[in-house]
Amino acid sequence: MAQLIDGKKISQEIKDELKERVAKLKEQGRTGALAVIQVGTDPASSVYVRNKKNACAYIGIESLSYELPEETTQQELLALIEKLNEDDHVRGILVQLPVPAHIDENAIIRAIRPDKDVDGFHPQSVGAMTIGQKGFLPCTPAGIIQLLKRSGIEIAGKHCVVIGRSNIVGKPMALLLLRENGTVTIAHSRTQNLKELCRQADILVVAIGKPRFIGADYIKEGAVVIDVGIHRNENNKLCGDVNFEEAEPLASAITPVPGGVGPMTIAMLMNNCVESIAGIEG
Repeated sequence: MAQLIDGKKISQEIKDELKERVAKLKEQGRTGALAVIQVGTDPASSVYVRNKKNACAYIGIESLSYELPEETTQQELLALIEKLNEDDHVRGILVQLPVPAHIDENAIIRAIRPDKDVDGFHPQSVGAMTIGQKGFLPCTPAGIIQLLKRSGIEIAGKHCVVIGRSNIVGKPMALLLLRENGTVTIAHSRTQNLKELCRQADILVVAIGKPRFIGADYIKEGAVVIDVGIHRNENNKLCGDVNFEEAEPLASAITPVPGGVGPMTIAMLMNNCVESIAGIEG
């Protein structure tokens, strides 16, 4: 029976540790706020924004909310980001993605000052991560590293296969596993021998974006399986990129969906916010 990697429990542990740290920083007179900007009323984005505000309230940091109409121009959004960049009380700035089609996402990411880039998406943050310097790490991959470490799973020397090459998960995930001395292979939708490659993985991280795509024939017995995907199936139930029922008997450890990787993303965002208040900058 596979060890179930409980993201809810581990994310709660991290938030409790951060809560204590925030209280100590407040005693030293060090405070700050996270500014969260949402353009439009995408329902999924609204849920994520609400979860981020709740997490801020739990650990004891202030959150500022900017809910802008869909028709907000790129210039108006950039002007708000510039104002928040100059506000010393604002220690982190987060623009909820995706933004409406008329706004250039890359221009928005680049406009956020790197020392306030708590999402870890700015090119300077990405560059620092690539060469192993201090900076804010993207929250989902950083959360997966914490899931593995806090579940007692050794990364060093293991063959880690990452399926997916996005800037938000796949690429940074590969870099962070490499940083932990894993031997890393990146696979994606164009990889020709995907099944054979996946069956070589000691640690398989799946961010392919296709519901229940990875079944038993992709998994080596005893592998650790991390499922980043989140979808709704035909019965409107949440599922991941991995066929859990097929994978679980083979895996030594596996993340469920929901309750695996998802809660870790917000926990690590809170970690970045606390680091920014403590003065550990990107």
